[in-house]
Amino acid sequence: MLRLVSWNINGIRSPLQGVKYEEPSSCSAMAMGRILDKLDADIVCLQETKVTRDVLTEPLAIIEGYNSYFSFSRNRSGYSGVATFCKDSATPVAAEEGLSGLLSTQNGDVGCYGNLDDFTQEELRALDSEGRALLTQHKICTWEGKEKTLTLINVYCPHADPGKPERLTFKMRFYRLLQIRAEALLAAGSHVIIMGDLNTAHRPIDHWDAVNMECFEEDPGRKWMDGLLSNLGCESGSHMGPFIDSYRCFHPKQKRAFTCWSTVSGARHLNYGSRLDYVLGDRTLVIDTFQDSFLLPEVMGSDHCPVGAVLSVSSVPAKQCPPLCTCFLPEFAGTQLKILRFLVHLKQDPVFKQSALQPSNQTQVYMRQNKARVRSTRSRSSKTVSSRGQKNLMSYFQPSSSRPQTSNLDLPSLGTLKTPKTSEEDMMANVVEGLAKASEAKDEKEIRTSFWKSLLGGPSPMPLCGGHREPCVMRTVKKPGPNLGRHFYMCARPQGPPTDPSSRCNFFLWSRPS
Repeated sequence: MLRLVSWNINGIRSPLQGVKYEEPSSCSAMAMGRILDKLDADIVCLQETKVTRDVLTEPLAIIEGYNSYFSFSRNRSGYSGVATFCKDSATPVAAEEGLSGLLSTQNGDVGCYGNLDDFTQEELRALDSEGRALLTQHKICTWEGKEKTLTLINVYCPHADPGKPERLTFKMRFYRLLQIRAEALLAAGSHVIIMGDLNTAHRPIDHWDAVNMECFEEDPGRKWMDGLLSNLGCESGSHMGPFIDSYRCFHPKQKRAFTCWSTVSGARHLNYGSRLDYVLGDRTLVIDTFQDSFLLPEVMGSDHCPVGAVLSVSSVPAKQCPPLCTCFLPEFAGTQLKILRFLVHLKQDPVFKQSALQPSNQTQVYMRQNKARVRSTRSRSSKTVSSRGQKNLMSYFQPSSSRPQTSNLDLPSLGTLKTPKTSEEDMMANVVEGLAKASEAKDEKEIRTSFWKSLLGGPSPMPLCGGHREPCVMRTVKKPGPNLGRHFYMCARPQGPPTDPSSRCNFFLWSRPS
């Protein structure tokens, strides 16, 4: 059996709270190893790792019993990124970063890119610059004893921000590139599995509020998935795409099967989310080898939960990891880097190099004149010093005759200095004056204290929501517009179905400006 798991981890350095352990945070390797053991998969695909190569640490990348592969964002730090961890028993024969082939090294790559004439080089480079795709190719053995090739595409598809229409275009072009690459691999004779966060809820059953969403079926991402996937169980003549949604193949009518929830509204508490994470397999592979497809909503640590599938095949491990494996990175390979690695060799013009090594005749004459001038200066200075004579060290401790003599000043004797006496009246006046000043200072301090207490009396009590008569929470408008930055009150309960009385009510109240 081959068990596959995919998880949008929402930062590989921060999912460790999803698994309870007693080790300190410095034991990243042990914590990451425990997460992989808890997922209990032969191949684990992670999305949204949010690390770049300069901040990736060895405890997160090198886990005993696994070989790992990373794709990093090249534009922004702490953004996007995917990683694939394979058990040593499922070591891939090839691994490659990106979908276009522009990031390939021609050594240990997967290949099969398809026809990319519709894309420019700049567009392909931009689509692969965010670290959203990672391919590993494996050898598998079926129960009949036949050895086949399986290509696993770990993908984190872009999110289309409603306020940024250019990101929708970017998302759809990424979808197009993904489909071209997957179909090219299928045409080359490899089985293909696309697994990861596709950032689209395909059917109304996959979204908590699809009924109230305008033009749900007309979304470009959903239309793309309609063309990519086959409609199992439908009448004859329906569209038959090259891939199958494995979860809907085994659970076609399972409701509230969500994989992503809003952390701001606490929607996970009432399972009020959407299904954005998938395991898509080619038709032949799913029908012949898939045994189950599942969700793991009990695994915490991210705003997504893991998804996975089980195949009735066994993995044939490669004898050596592909060059993309993190164990071959210089910073993790255990080899000391030389300083020459950080220097750039500059090519000099031969004429310039010769002129620099062999000065001209005019330069040689000028250098001889300078040397003669320095010699004459040194000889004159040495004669001057010898004529004066060298001073003895004791000469610096002898009294100088030119030192001015101290004048005899008439200073008063100690006996003539007298301390004035303070009378009792003066002492009493000073005491009374001190007490008056202290009382004035105390009164002034009390006035200041009362003023600041009235000014900084703390926040006013939260209003009660209309549905449950419970204290509200204050939120801030972050959407651009005339209300940007304004505060408002809303029900503090988690978001849920409107028919659930335990979910958030519709109470809303603007906060008055102070």
